[in-house]
Amino acid sequence: MKKLLYFLAPFLGVIVAIFFAYQWMTGLENPGYVIIGMGHWSLEKTLVDFTMQLVIGFFILYVLFRLLGWLYRIPGQLKRRGINIKFNRSQEALIAGLVDSAEGNFERAENVLIKHAPHSGAPLIHYLSAARAAQARGALDKRDEYLQQAANKAPDSSVVIGLTQAELHLSGKEFEQALNTLTQLHSIDPAHAGVLKLLHQTYQHLGDWEGVQKLIPSLHKNKVLMEAEVKLLEAEVFCELLKQTAEQGDVEKIELLWAEVPKYIKNMHGVLTVYFTVMFNVGAGAKIENELTKTLSLNWDENLLKLYGDIPSNDVEKQRKMAELWLQFHPENALLLTVLGKLSSKCNDVEKAKTYLTQSITAMPTVQAYQLLGDLMSEQGDKDSANQCYKHGLALVLAAS
Repeated sequence: MKKLLYFLAPFLGVIVAIFFAYQWMTGLENPGYVIIGMGHWSLEKTLVDFTMQLVIGFFILYVLFRLLGWLYRIPGQLKRRGINIKFNRSQEALIAGLVDSAEGNFERAENVLIKHAPHSGAPLIHYLSAARAAQARGALDKRDEYLQQAANKAPDSSVVIGLTQAELHLSGKEFEQALNTLTQLHSIDPAHAGVLKLLHQTYQHLGDWEGVQKLIPSLHKNKVLMEAEVKLLEAEVFCELLKQTAEQGDVEKIELLWAEVPKYIKNMHGVLTVYFTVMFNVGAGAKIENELTKTLSLNWDENLLKLYGDIPSNDVEKQRKMAELWLQFHPENALLLTVLGKLSSKCNDVEKAKTYLTQSITAMPTVQAYQLLGDLMSEQGDKDSANQCYKHGLALVLAAS
């Protein structure tokens, strides 16, 4: 409409100007004339008529050429209009597909997204969203097909496609496939936060704690994890490496690994417990006795106390005296009293062992205390008392279950 007004306004203005010019020129005594000759042919007209015809002819030709130009542009305009319609439909389809996927209508979402992907301004989003929908309904072949189509459609987006693929592999517990994809992406962009985060998760799922350990500097440098999270991850890594090394039964390797652990990690809650436990499990309890004693004296921990009572010490009497020293600070600690009962039994001090175990049961009845006291009674030939202890211990087990 605006274009029509832009054309008609000047046209009407020219018509008005011509009209007044025509009136003025016809009012002259001698309006003049024009003669055009060509060979034997000549044309004679008044200047007024010639001018009017020239102006009218100009406008006719102008309109004709504008019409021809408009007709020439019609196919392109129709094509662009069709593209715009398809583009708008694809945008609507993308929204509808994402909504269907969020609502759990995965197959419908997948069909809508793929149908309109070729005409979309963001086909990559269509294919990746369709891949997620296919995974959600268990169509793994379709998922891989859509990911390949995304790679063909957007070869410059290999990182985002690879991240989506790795994420889908992880959610499907396909850890080896995820690791292969992430390893390739890591070689392309070693500092990419998303790649590092998924690679870290994949190593954890695979139990590759050495891989996680190598990744920690990058996780910290690229701020994938906060500093506190990095320290917690380091503690977890060293604990898991200690457990894996313990499975090999090599005490020397455990000690070498422990020597590599930073002091701030050793001081974190639970890490020392893991170290002491793995050393005990590989039969090297005697090597950690002094350090365990020192640790318990500085930081009371009942998990370590239980381990202390199980250590095969070379000097059980010394071990008992240390536990009795702790009893001054923890006089009604049931576990400490049980440990003292066990150590006293090892020292062949039966009466003291019975006293400590009885005090432990009074403070808090436990299966272990009843078991140890029952064993002592049985060794002394008091079968009835032993059976009573075993009965009470069994009652605690049944109550717990």
